[in-house]
Amino acid sequence: MTFKLNTTVPWGRTLEEYVKMFSLSDTDLDKKLIGFGDGPASFNQEMTSNGKSVVSLDPIYQFSENEIRERIEETRDIVLEQTKYNQEKFVWSTIKDLDDLEDIRMDAMNTFLEDFEEGKSDRRYISHELPAKTYFLDKDFDIALSSHFLLLYSDLGLDFHIQAINEMLRVAEEVRIFPIVNLNGERTELLDDIIKNYAGKNMVLLQKVEYEFQKGANEMLVIK
Repeated sequence: MTFKLNTTVPWGRTLEEYVKMFSLSDTDLDKKLIGFGDGPASFNQEMTSNGKSVVSLDPIYQFSENEIRERIEETRDIVLEQTKYNQEKFVWSTIKDLDDLEDIRMDAMNTFLEDFEEGKSDRRYISHELPAKTYFLDKDFDIALSSHFLLLYSDLGLDFHIQAINEMLRVAEEVRIFPIVNLNGERTELLDDIIKNYAGKNMVLLQKVEYEFQKGANEMLVIK
């Protein structure tokens, strides 16, 4: 399937949010991390500036800085308008209001954009689309992360998710996926089947996390 920029809605998150979404301890942050579907998050830049090791994968990285910037500008108001229309579905505590949300997201994405070309040269940003196999060796990483992609887009189907998680487990000792709700904000209908698929050969658990912006989205799936 050919990935098209005009069908994606870039929306970036920060290191602080990643820490809370994935319950990343100081020890975790010192490990080798890989993020699948990181998009225009500032997570990689912030980690790198702190001397940490992380590689981010996303099909959006095949495009140029200017192309991604243009797409962000095309979609930002649409996302904010949708959020405004559905304000009751969100928890306005850490993020205070729509203006605060816009500031946080745009700061994160601008930080990403300023780092993008250098990060591509350093092989920290790699164009890749799950469930395709990466070029990494088995267990090259300690922890693989999926933020707001797997499970959220349940319409991709169970087979897609199993193949994608299998590749994440191939390259990393542990997989963490957040959130475990679908686009309707309901616990994904795929969850039970995914847990059943891995429970026999892996340690599988649902873990509550500190992060909750979308109401009810405060758990991650851990497979190791």
